[in-house]
Amino acid sequence: MNILYKIFKISRSQVENGFFYDNITRIIGDKPIDIQNFKRAFTHRSMNLTDAQGHPLNYERLEFLGDAMLGSVIAAHLYLQVPNGDEGYLTKMRSKIVSRENLNELGKSLKLIDLVESKIGNQQFGENIYGNLLEALIGAIYLDKGFPACEGFIHDKILKKEADIQRLETKITSYKSLLIEWCQKKKYPFKFESFEEESCEDVRYFGVKLYINDKIVGRARGTSKKKAEEKAAQRAYFALQEKIIAAEK
Repeated sequence: MNILYKIFKISRSQVENGFFYDNITRIIGDKPIDIQNFKRAFTHRSMNLTDAQGHPLNYERLEFLGDAMLGSVIAAHLYLQVPNGDEGYLTKMRSKIVSRENLNELGKSLKLIDLVESKIGNQQFGENIYGNLLEALIGAIYLDKGFPACEGFIHDKILKKEADIQRLETKITSYKSLLIEWCQKKKYPFKFESFEEESCEDVRYFGVKLYINDKIVGRARGTSKKKAEEKAAQRAYFALQEKIIAAEK
């Protein structure tokens, strides 16, 4: 890229802004009206930037806005597409579409992490950064181009891929929640027993045992208690799958 600077006598910021502008145009399928809306959507809090009034300049508020836009568009879509669905059913379907797993995968596929301005390395971000950036991007689209464009982006990038009702009905987004619900229905006592494992590695690991009716039905380890519990519940689900499916019939 340094060759570009010398040949065309352009600044680094011009090249970087051109790269950012071109990528935003590619991702949203249209030219931004005010690129600063999108700049904020990809500015990490570690930059410690503020506007003229001293307000923080990072993607977190846009993430909140994008989450609200995403929820409303998907709720309206499900309301129209599933006229027989009650409130509980529609809520469950919406949560499956906007699961953190789905949003993270979409954020990865769009390579949003490549546009982030941060003082920390990309490898230090948690997995949820991809979904957070996607929500911030949706918020930026709403501010920049209005609700119709925001709705169109959500339909094109999310609903076309994730809103297959029949597939969603059978999709499990949380094995832990499913196991807990099943145990409560059957009045089975259950508990997750967690402990931190001793390790020479820099990464901390937690071990989890899942007990149902005082018997261990699943074990797992993970870099957090939450991840280890979900993994243990998943293993328990597959061990008890026939009984759980039979109880749902």
